[in-house]
Amino acid sequence: MAPRTPRAPRSRAAASRARRRPAESPSQRAAKIRASIARGRLEDLSPLLLALNDPSPGLRQTAAVALGILKDPRARSTLAAALTDPDAAVRASAAEALGAIGRAESREPLESALGDPDARVRVRAAGALGSLADPRSVPALAVRASDDSPEVRQAVAAALGAIGTETAAGALALLFADSSDRVRREAVLGIGRRTDPGVPAIVRPFLGDPARRVRVAAAVVLGRHRDRLSVPLLLERLRVPETWEKPALLVALGRIGAREAVPALVSASDHPAHWVRVCALHALGDLGVPEARTAALAHRRDPSWAVRGAAAIALGAAGGPDELPALLELLHDVHPWPRRGATYAIGRLGLSEAAPRIREELADPAAEVRLAAIWTLGRLADDGAREELVRLLYGVRPGDADEPAFADGDADGPLRSDAESRLFDAAVQALGRLSHGAPDPFVQRALAEVRGRLSEEELDRLARLPLPEVDGDRAAPTLRTLFETAIPMSADDEEPG
Repeated sequence: MAPRTPRAPRSRAAASRARRRPAESPSQRAAKIRASIARGRLEDLSPLLLALNDPSPGLRQTAAVALGILKDPRARSTLAAALTDPDAAVRASAAEALGAIGRAESREPLESALGDPDARVRVRAAGALGSLADPRSVPALAVRASDDSPEVRQAVAAALGAIGTETAAGALALLFADSSDRVRREAVLGIGRRTDPGVPAIVRPFLGDPARRVRVAAAVVLGRHRDRLSVPLLLERLRVPETWEKPALLVALGRIGAREAVPALVSASDHPAHWVRVCALHALGDLGVPEARTAALAHRRDPSWAVRGAAAIALGAAGGPDELPALLELLHDVHPWPRRGATYAIGRLGLSEAAPRIREELADPAAEVRLAAIWTLGRLADDGAREELVRLLYGVRPGDADEPAFADGDADGPLRSDAESRLFDAAVQALGRLSHGAPDPFVQRALAEVRGRLSEEELDRLARLPLPEVDGDRAAPTLRTLFETAIPMSADDEEPG
């Protein structure tokens, strides 16, 4: 056996280097950045700001995206400097992040980024300027209305529409004849954001555009403006066999209140495509005509859950007390959408005798149904719901994450919902409606305690309310306003003296 060769002794420094962990890869550091922002605001932004100067472009882009998610204004100047990064993906992400942060000081660097050689950066810069909606950006955006990239021109149209001034409307007119139907669509939607009475006359000709996405945009705008002069054109388009644009036409006719469209809407309620039936029922409900009730009752057992939900909503809009048995039947539906529609309908019809049954819906597994139940119990001013609503108020947080998709119970596919984020605000509003003009110490004490946990920033955000409270013609109240309405006196006044 050969003698063992003695191993040369290692120095302490060499041993220390051997024990040292290998350096993290850029992908591992990027994963750490993503994990660090999962909880929201960071007190120390320095690791992210330093990462914007890392040799790895992937890590720099991750840092820019993370700063945009955080929307922290402290990152503005560093992100503005990143608009000159050698990597186009980093520049694009920095521009998007500046738009998310929304500081007026970002306007000039973003306008400069509109001249970037990479179209991706120009698209993000235009989108960010749309988020800022500063009228001073109109000249810089108008220059890009002739950009070689249709994606850039589309982003420019959206930004000009968001700004919405007379000058912005003039710049949008340059895009009405664009060769790209996507750009024309965005220009139509952009001009449609304006409220001046001349908008419908500009938009009506687009109902004859060769591209269906442009025709759909025109129908949406004309419905929003309730343009009666467009009714003959909408009905003419409705006779075309094309199915894809029918929903927009039907909804527009309902919003306009075109009673002459009732026969066409009734016919469309029996269309083979379930999405057409849904929109026809909604339009009939908007009109509130007797035919809406007849069509809704006929479709309350439709094979599509979306149609059954629309039928329930239509019953609430055009029905009466006699619809209670049909609505109670829909509360047992296997899919949450019809249950949600029936719950809202009971509230809209003021069917107080159903309040005990609606309280049961506060325990429904679907947040959409719970949200509808909260609104309906407040609308019915149901005294029996006080304790349950207070318990719910303590159990949910303002602005919870979006609810996951419903399981698709049939071939219509899954449905996503943001109802979870609306439960808290809806509960505050409902509890305020239970007072009957006389303060309830139990309810007011709970509201005052919960309100005290919220920051000033949370109180000043726009309230997230259920669908019947959302009206495009009036501004949403703030959460602070909901509390002030629900608590008409100070917490000190509530205590017996």
